[in-house]
Amino acid sequence: MYLERIGSPEDVRALPASALPALCEEIRRAVITSSAAIGGHMGSNLAVVELTVALHRVFETPRDKIVFDVSHQTYPHKMLTGRARAFLDEGHYGDVSGFSNPAESEHDLFAMGHTSTSVSLACGLAAARDLAGEKYDVLAVIGDGSLSGGLAFEGLDNAAALGSGIIVVVNDNEWSIAPNHGGIYRNLAELRATRGAAADNVFRSLGFEYRYLEDGHDVAALEAALRELKGTDRPVVLHVHTQKGRGYAPAVADPESWHHAVPFDVATGAPAVPGASVDYAKITGAYLIERMRSDEGLVAVSAATPYIMGFTPEMRERAGRRFIDVGIAEEHAVTLVTGLARGGARPVLGVYATFLQRGYDELWHDLCLNAAPAVVLVFGASAFGTTDATHLGFFDIPMLGAMPGLPYLAPTCREEYLDMLSWALDRTEGPVAIRVPVASVESRPDFERPAGGYARGWEVLRRGSGVALLALGDLLPLGERVADELAAHGVSATLVNPRLATSVDDALLGRLSAGHRVVVTLEDGILEGGFGERVARALACDDVRVRCYGLPRAFQDRYRPEGLLAACGMTADGIAADALALLGR
Repeated sequence: MYLERIGSPEDVRALPASALPALCEEIRRAVITSSAAIGGHMGSNLAVVELTVALHRVFETPRDKIVFDVSHQTYPHKMLTGRARAFLDEGHYGDVSGFSNPAESEHDLFAMGHTSTSVSLACGLAAARDLAGEKYDVLAVIGDGSLSGGLAFEGLDNAAALGSGIIVVVNDNEWSIAPNHGGIYRNLAELRATRGAAADNVFRSLGFEYRYLEDGHDVAALEAALRELKGTDRPVVLHVHTQKGRGYAPAVADPESWHHAVPFDVATGAPAVPGASVDYAKITGAYLIERMRSDEGLVAVSAATPYIMGFTPEMRERAGRRFIDVGIAEEHAVTLVTGLARGGARPVLGVYATFLQRGYDELWHDLCLNAAPAVVLVFGASAFGTTDATHLGFFDIPMLGAMPGLPYLAPTCREEYLDMLSWALDRTEGPVAIRVPVASVESRPDFERPAGGYARGWEVLRRGSGVALLALGDLLPLGERVADELAAHGVSATLVNPRLATSVDDALLGRLSAGHRVVVTLEDGILEGGFGERVARALACDDVRVRCYGLPRAFQDRYRPEGLLAACGMTADGIAADALALLGR
């Protein structure tokens, strides 16, 4: 094998050209085999194998600077920069992150996992190089849907005006996570169809020199094209046509499903562990598509992740114009739903918490300032969500808690979630956000909507004395276990489902303070600025002890959710022991 003997890009450059097809095949097989074992970004990485080999044949990192957008296409790059063992040896599959990580290698420039940032980063690197009077190449490798993000446009606009050497490699595999949407992708299609000769060319219009390469899997042609650009003193775009999922038939046939794979059987493509028969994505999609039959104003909106709200290709076809995928453009998505609401529609935006962070200003200035009656479904906002440092979603409560006029609901079960969604869609006073459960689908068949709706008011599930447990959202089951543990020690605790992640029920909290010596808050978000801090502030002048449990303000990376909670003291026996100590027992 060639790959086993590669410890750095110098080894790649030392190989004869005749060895490169075999090396590419080994890389592709390693991507498939390791992803089959532990999951991973399949389609995007299989598309850039030859491109990555050619990049490291021509350019000399870390002196030359290569920025991979999103960096979910860096598995081949990692293999060629001394980390091949993490993809070849099953005992080391977890050694490296699925994204660019400077802590792993000097060849990784930035920790990154969000989209559309590469050109702006490359602009900064090029400007710093020129200020220092140095000479090296700076490249941004962008594609896989990233061009739809607003920051990509800002970066391209500035790069063309720098008047300096910068190479933008557009890896055009014709896909985002789902199909691409937007005018720029129509232009890319025209450029592909004309082999780069179309009269309309967005890159030339911005001021770039432009080159096109049809076969993005011809490593010799890629190497030749890149060598022509090496040392350029002008901004240039190399547009490369690649195939998402290249080399694995199931991924080529279904690029959307294979963008990120769960562990699977290589021979059949079947998941190693069957997926849950029901989850909140399916629950959401089924509810919305059914409600569309009676609510003509309902519009579902996604920022390139339709699957998180259950909208499969078939469901998107059924919804027609009432499903809008804006591509990877969360800022636009938030402002779009504001406009939809003002125009009389009833929009529902489904978005991952980690990506919603990119729309902070639009949430504040557009959605909330205009009190637009839109619904934002926040997925993955939990310690049980994505665990890579680049994709953490549990910073949501402090962020959304700063938004005036935005109730943030935290359901605890299927029935409560659907009722909150129904209530939010009927509400006209302003926007509502819902923290969609992540840990598991719980069910409470006897659930009933509170008489006053969800604008205020917590739910008391167990009545007791001494200790009051306020367990938010996904942590209600933990609260139940803590209550059981306290009962075993002779303490009958009150258990509360707060329902509202950013609001305090002052009336109930006053009664709890009067009848309990200890109040405990549980949340799987960060403590600073979180739910517990709001409770503690409200009780600051009361004669009651408050203990808040949550996560530290830190970039956790590839953690085990149960291990992280335990490290924060969030176990049933640990919390119960702390509560008993506060009681003096």
